[in-house]
Amino acid sequence: MLEFLFEILGEFLLQAFGEALLEIGLHSLSEPFRRAPNPWLAALGYLLFGAILGGVSLLLFPHYLMPPPWRMANLFLTPFAVGGLMVLMGHWRARRGDAVLRINRFVYGFLFAAALAVVRYVFAG
Repeated sequence: MLEFLFEILGEFLLQAFGEALLEIGLHSLSEPFRRAPNPWLAALGYLLFGAILGGVSLLLFPHYLMPPPWRMANLFLTPFAVGGLMVLMGHWRARRGDAVLRINRFVYGFLFAAALAVVRYVFAG
């Protein structure tokens, strides 16, 4: 009887926790597109976008593209390089009179690239 109650409670908590994560995930995915987004939710959204793109990239390129000695360096250096590149793109867009996007700031470009790199590092064969 006690085991049955734990199963029901566990199932309920699992579903409630999953629903809460889904709700937070959907809000964070839409946050970068809102007019005045919350910066923390936008950061979470870029992390999720990076992780999703990392997963999609595994479908196209299931094996690591770098030789083994460079994989760790790629994991740490590439997000810094991408963050810097996004800043340069933001300056270029501003000079042209275009709207500067949130991802054109270093931290958001870094988070996006870091999530993508971590997914590739962990799951690429």
